[in-house]
Amino acid sequence: MKETYEVNSRGVEIFYKSWLPGESKPKAAVFFCHGYGDTCTFFFEGVARKLASSGYGVFAMDYPGFGLSEGLHGFIPSFDELVDDVIEQYSKIRENPEFHSLPSFLFGESMGGAVALKVHLKQPNAWDGAILGAPMCKIADDMVPSKLVTQILIGIANVLPKHKLVPQKDLADAAFRDLNKRKQAAYNVIAYKDKPRLRSALEMLRTTQEIERRLNEVSLPLLILHGDADTVTDPSVSKALYEKASCSDKKLKLYNDAYHALLAGEPDEVIIQVFGDIISWLDDHSLKHYQSSP
Repeated sequence: MKETYEVNSRGVEIFYKSWLPGESKPKAAVFFCHGYGDTCTFFFEGVARKLASSGYGVFAMDYPGFGLSEGLHGFIPSFDELVDDVIEQYSKIRENPEFHSLPSFLFGESMGGAVALKVHLKQPNAWDGAILGAPMCKIADDMVPSKLVTQILIGIANVLPKHKLVPQKDLADAAFRDLNKRKQAAYNVIAYKDKPRLRSALEMLRTTQEIERRLNEVSLPLLILHGDADTVTDPSVSKALYEKASCSDKKLKLYNDAYHALLAGEPDEVIIQVFGDIISWLDDHSLKHYQSSP
């Protein structure tokens, strides 16, 4: 495991991390896109270690303004700029001779699912597949303020973009089904837990509206995972993504009664099941890559 800080082309210091299998060359490289307010450490640490022990190289970064990267905490001035930062960081890693020939997969959770899809839409032929956990292709209706409130917020956001005004329910309550794991969320001290900043909320809303319009442009192999009791991101839009995506190699797994945080907030048996589904999909698609390579 390695942790590094690196200044990107916009002059922003980015924190990123990698986990590699101990003895062997990785079967593939998995590039993680974290959720809103989150970080590539804490809850993801255990996931990354499991992936590495299953033979995968795992790479993750904190977006500007999140986790240990530079920037105003929880502030997304432009979602497109954030996606470009992710592309820049991950392109550098993929150009490394050590990883250059490996199949490369995106792995996005929640808002990171939207980041991964936007990365793919900007680089349609660059990736061998994507795993999307409860992807933010649409924010659940009862999480979005009313149309009138949204219009008012847009007006204020133009004047006070960094202001924390957006009303929000407790995300940990909505995301974590297992009560003990919900308590652990309090210890994730570098997570952003305050009310969303106005510009950030609007950028997320605009991005989900754009992705919802462009579902049919999604053309890479997909594994979509969603809890059917998720009240944070809408499982019906994962179904729509599955139906509309133009690739033939796509799989949708819905988990009964599961909430939003599939790999951090569910009872152990559900987490084990989700994990097994991810590993078997990765194994299958890594193998396909090598079989089709000249």
